[in-house]
Amino acid sequence: MIAYKKYLLILLGIISSTQSFAVTGVNPSGVNVRHNGASTIFLTFQDLDTNEVAQDAFWCGEVTATGVSATNPCVSGTIFGHLPVKIDRSQKSTAGSFTNLTDIMSIPPSVVRRAFQAAIKGANSDFFYVRHFTGGDSGDRYVTVTCRLAGGGARTPLSLLDVQVGFTEDKGVKDPVYLVERNKTPSGFAATVLYNGTGRLKGRWEVKLPGEPEPTVSDLLTEASLPIEKRGLQRRYTVLSNFDIFVNPTGKVVIPGPDVSKIPHRVDGMYKILLRIEATRDKEGNSNTGAGTVVSGGVAGFPMPVLRYYVGPHEKLNKIRELAIQNNLQLMLPQNEQSISSGKSHEFSWIGVKDVKFYRLVIKADNKIISSAIVPAGQESYMAPEWIFTNENSSLKWSVEAIDNTGDIFARSKTRSIKVK
Repeated sequence: MIAYKKYLLILLGIISSTQSFAVTGVNPSGVNVRHNGASTIFLTFQDLDTNEVAQDAFWCGEVTATGVSATNPCVSGTIFGHLPVKIDRSQKSTAGSFTNLTDIMSIPPSVVRRAFQAAIKGANSDFFYVRHFTGGDSGDRYVTVTCRLAGGGARTPLSLLDVQVGFTEDKGVKDPVYLVERNKTPSGFAATVLYNGTGRLKGRWEVKLPGEPEPTVSDLLTEASLPIEKRGLQRRYTVLSNFDIFVNPTGKVVIPGPDVSKIPHRVDGMYKILLRIEATRDKEGNSNTGAGTVVSGGVAGFPMPVLRYYVGPHEKLNKIRELAIQNNLQLMLPQNEQSISSGKSHEFSWIGVKDVKFYRLVIKADNKIISSAIVPAGQESYMAPEWIFTNENSSLKWSVEAIDNTGDIFARSKTRSIKVK
């Protein structure tokens, strides 16, 4: 009898050690988030079943229970928003014997605004992130993370909210591609970073040379945005310089680029400058995987922007510049080859561009300008007077130019033809 009981206990132990029911929890289970803007947090949902998958995720103001539950814990009428699919960066991850889900919780400002407004009206200042899982042996599971409204300073995880990279000197056309003449040193560049929290911001500037493989979206994510086993596997390019700075809880920092003498410019072709952010220790953002703690300082819910520049001879760059100007401003109405009535006023419209001071609408007949109208920024249309359209069965051409504060044309539409009947 004793031997039988001993055998039964061993058998039950084997069964319990091999059977997994469903996701068991999340770490961290409670976080401080910015009360007046976006927040990004690294989360680990632990010990999923083999077939268990994450479904939708949402935020709500009240829950019936925290932790893991079999039914949706959100109180009806308190949903603040859903996680947009386009910013869902969740990935399956392996940590020791555990199958986890690495989730980058990107809280939109609209959700925080609703939570803050509810708190002003007397509701609890905490709100909740709920992740829904299906496919486990125990059926549906809902896992709750408590979000505590804070100031976005030292007690919130170090995360990137927005990153803009650009050359410090903008020559010629305001185009996403910076043009550099062969053997001439390009301008320096820098990155402007908006962030939450405080701590070390560590990384490097790299350059993709012409002909090298293109970076993938995964390559452009910050290291802290990846599951632990995928860190170190991102494609590497030529390193221009490294940086390691301590950022105070001010929310904004400018990261200067490398010495301009290190920027390659002798071989023709397209170059891409990459800002690589490495993961650093951040007590507020640490996450337990079940097999150890993963650091997440520098997490971001979006890929880092790429700075492009093209090297070539002077003549070729002029052609590229002219093509960029022509394709930068889009016309709306009248359509190309459209027939319009004579003796009437007609409206011309186009899609506006950034950094414009005013527009100039040019109408030509027989390649001669018959009308040139100046239109202020923000007004992307012009009602041309009837006298322009007095000649029946004539053909006119029209285009629009965008002019900046210095008086230079930095964008020009293609030319359209219209027929007066």
